[in-house]
Amino acid sequence: MTTAAQSRSPGLRMLSPGQISTLKAVLFALCLIPAAWLVWRFFQQDLGANPIETITHATGDWALRFLLITLAVTPLRRLTGWHWLIRLRRMLGLFAFFYVFAHFSIYIGLDQFFDLQAIANDVLKRPYITVGFAAFVLLIPLAATSTNGMIKRLGGKRWQSLHRSVYAIAIMGVIHYWWLVKADLTEPILYSLALAVLLGFRVWWRNEERKAQLAGKYGMEGPPGVKLNQRIIPIKSQ
Repeated sequence: MTTAAQSRSPGLRMLSPGQISTLKAVLFALCLIPAAWLVWRFFQQDLGANPIETITHATGDWALRFLLITLAVTPLRRLTGWHWLIRLRRMLGLFAFFYVFAHFSIYIGLDQFFDLQAIANDVLKRPYITVGFAAFVLLIPLAATSTNGMIKRLGGKRWQSLHRSVYAIAIMGVIHYWWLVKADLTEPILYSLALAVLLGFRVWWRNEERKAQLAGKYGMEGPPGVKLNQRIIPIKSQ
């Protein structure tokens, strides 16, 4: 018997190309709101006593948030069956890079006035800047290879291997933020928990995939000395 919830589910699981294009346009505008809000506050002279520090911290916060949102796409897609979410992941990842780039540019341009010696000293002597700078450098090739042309040029497996570094980048981003904060650790703790959940989902799914592969190779009894669950649901890797 078809219930009302079941009858609505196809509309949530499948979107037409036109609907996806509209959704992308709306998402693009939403992702620009934090930057637009900072620009508005700048012209309204509403950035506090230290505008550069305010803008630097705000862009860094949004960079980390977009990075975590990007990592949330795959778990959300698997849990809901909304496969069209994967079509939004690239845009979210590029906006994460956009805010990281803005964060770094404000630091070297407005904070350090392009003083390379001072920047180098900061990178070498301040651990939170060292980790943050390393995360930024690692994020550059991911942004540079985000096009369909680069995927074809690198090949699917090489491209996936490269983009798995986003997990390390996210960890470094959380560490950067944690070491930066000196008093209230509430937000760093929340970001750390969110990242732990997102990575935990992936570890669990990968373990289930490995069990499914072993079950397919050795049958339900499993390889010698290894017991498998009696019911194994294979989950395809993404």
